[in-house]
Amino acid sequence: QVQLLESGGGLVQPGGSLKLSCTASGSASVINTMGWYRQAPGNERETVAAFTNGGTTYYADSVKGRFTISRDNTKNTVYLQMNSLKPDDTAVYYCWARLLTGPHYWGQGTQVTVSS
Repeated sequence: QVQLLESGGGLVQPGGSLKLSCTASGSASVINTMGWYRQAPGNERETVAAFTNGGTTYYADSVKGRFTISRDNTKNTVYLQMNSLKPDDTAVYYCWARLLTGPHYWGQGTQVTVSS
């Protein structure tokens, strides 16, 4: 069992920045890839960033150039630095992890609201 806990969400004005954090506990030693997805009411779930154990990163086109994912394996933590935020970025952001054996886990989410 892997448990994921996100933090760092909040209310920010357009053009502002937020940094999300997610720490894994439990069977964290068998985690392969970690990442973030988001979902707003009425919208489909969107994976925005991912970071593999090998150091490869992925970004959705909608956030490329604005968001940066990083990972500290010594702390079992993944981060998402979000810059130049837009109202369309408003959503609940979820941290997820995939184990070496294949199963996925995700956290409870943290709300990000971009509004003036």
